[in-house]
Amino acid sequence: MSISHGTHNIADFHVYDTTLRDGAQQEGLNLSVQDKLAISQHLDDLGVGYIEGGWPGSNPKDTEFFALAAKELDLKNATLAAFGATRRPGIAAADDPLIQALRDSGASVVTMVAKSHDQHVIKALKTTLDENLSMVRDSITYLRGEGQRVFLDLEHFFNGYLDNKEYAIEVVRVAAEAGAEVAVLCDTNGGMLPHWVSDIVGHVGEVTGARLGIHAHNDTGCAVANTLAAVQSGATHVQGCVNGYGERTGNADLITCAANLEFKLGMKVMPEGALREATRIAHAISEITNYPPAARQPYTGVSAFAHKAGLHASAIKVDPDLYQHMDPMLVGNDMRLLVSEMAGRATIELKGRELGFDLTGDTELLTRVTDRVKALEQDGYTFEAADASFELLLAEEIDGRRPSYFDVESGRVIAESVGSQGDALAEATIKVSAGGKRWAVVGEGNGPVNALDHALREAVEQAYPEVARFHLVDFRVRILDQGKGTDSVTRVLIDTTDGKDTWTTVGVGSNIIEASWEALADAMTYGLRLAGVKRI
Repeated sequence: MSISHGTHNIADFHVYDTTLRDGAQQEGLNLSVQDKLAISQHLDDLGVGYIEGGWPGSNPKDTEFFALAAKELDLKNATLAAFGATRRPGIAAADDPLIQALRDSGASVVTMVAKSHDQHVIKALKTTLDENLSMVRDSITYLRGEGQRVFLDLEHFFNGYLDNKEYAIEVVRVAAEAGAEVAVLCDTNGGMLPHWVSDIVGHVGEVTGARLGIHAHNDTGCAVANTLAAVQSGATHVQGCVNGYGERTGNADLITCAANLEFKLGMKVMPEGALREATRIAHAISEITNYPPAARQPYTGVSAFAHKAGLHASAIKVDPDLYQHMDPMLVGNDMRLLVSEMAGRATIELKGRELGFDLTGDTELLTRVTDRVKALEQDGYTFEAADASFELLLAEEIDGRRPSYFDVESGRVIAESVGSQGDALAEATIKVSAGGKRWAVVGEGNGPVNALDHALREAVEQAYPEVARFHLVDFRVRILDQGKGTDSVTRVLIDTTDGKDTWTTVGVGSNIIEASWEALADAMTYGLRLAGVKRI
């Protein structure tokens, strides 16, 4: 369902991404030139209209990016924008080296930041209000004369409007008269609420007639809501960052904004079907930035359409739309059923169907699996994050025996540290029967789990070469019943990949070795099962 917000042509609406510039100001996020080129290609695939590449002339990295982008990027949907500032006080635009860098960037669109808060003009720029207006006018006029399109970001606009409404509005007027295509009202401090944004944007648009945009930060948790409020009050240019990247609490999440505009307000702001790539692209960019994707991210998070309660599952079995606000495939995501102690038979049935098992009508099996899951979760297991272990459990209940490709005879781990500054070393010895033969293998690693992984992999690989493709990519430990100290139960979750698929397994034990061994064995077993390997 969407609530219509009038007719909009995609060409008349700007979806403007600033991940490479404003998003890169996030604490701990550092993008190389190659990172920025790779992200740009993903953003173009997403269908954004504009990609703000950075500030040429302010640092060598951004200057190099624009030089390489002109040669290496083949953008089909997006236009590359260069970011900069208006000329400095007391100097002609033609003589300002940073203005010249914008001109020489090769970008057809330039986005300049200008002061619109009177106190920032006086205290930060240390100039007069009239000179600031001249800086805006001269900079826009000069770059327009050089054949570039100009957007103007009005920094601290909302705070400036509240402190000196007449001056803030005058900056918008001057920008529009000088030829800026859009005046972007920036909530730089991120302190606005939606009804304030709505009132201010509506009033500014009414008294200036200028085309307005919105740039919202998330310090009140309202960046997306403030963006939508601005659009509903007449803004036709939306800025944001993929995954909500940005300094402090981040910028408006551009994918969430675009999805809300398209699916909830009925506005055509993206190319046809482009948002079906949203989840893939959001996660791909997360890989480049080395920031794990947020599981609870609206629309694109792995938990965005995940259902845990048995009551939900019973309703979803009848009609999926009863407990989710839209078809997740519209943003390239998928509905997930989480198996947990809250699961009922409907959850197990639906989860089984998701994994390729038809359990319809088998009440006895569904009850048995449900009861077993609840008992295991009482002991510390979790299956909502470990689909692979759940599939093995389900296969065991259906077939009457656990899928298995190897039998472990014994195992031993020795860990040692040499000297006070010495590296920790671990050695694992395991004896395994696989493929009709017995293997005794020693594995070494920088810790006991690493050593176990190497030993098990080497032993099983001799019977099943497919194991060579398996790699452990993540390892998470949680101590349960923390009040018991070293006597607590340990839970381990392991992520494994074969280069194409990734799966998660769980192990629980009285110590980390025991729990890890169970998760490792399940990971190896599931991987061979996934590969379609027949037991020798």
